[in-house]
Amino acid sequence: MLRISEIELNGDTATLRLEGRAVGRLVAEVESACEQHLSKGHRLRLDLADLSFADRAAIALFQKLKRRGVALTNCSPFLNEELKQTISPGT
Repeated sequence: MLRISEIELNGDTATLRLEGRAVGRLVAEVESACEQHLSKGHRLRLDLADLSFADRAAIALFQKLKRRGVALTNCSPFLNEELKQTISPGT
């Protein structure tokens, strides 16, 4: 289960909180929620303090979002290490 909550929309900056597990088809929901804000020109921040697990697809999405300027906050030490690794598409 994954909950995506908009916890702040201040001017052109939005903060989304992810709670639970970002796995499987739920990763597409994260991407869709992010795209809704990015397509409006919002700066985006993801609060990952309550994210308990992220699969390879989620890690790849977070890396892609980071390259697009999305701030990832409150990452666990494990998630920080995973985000440093390079994941090849399709792996």
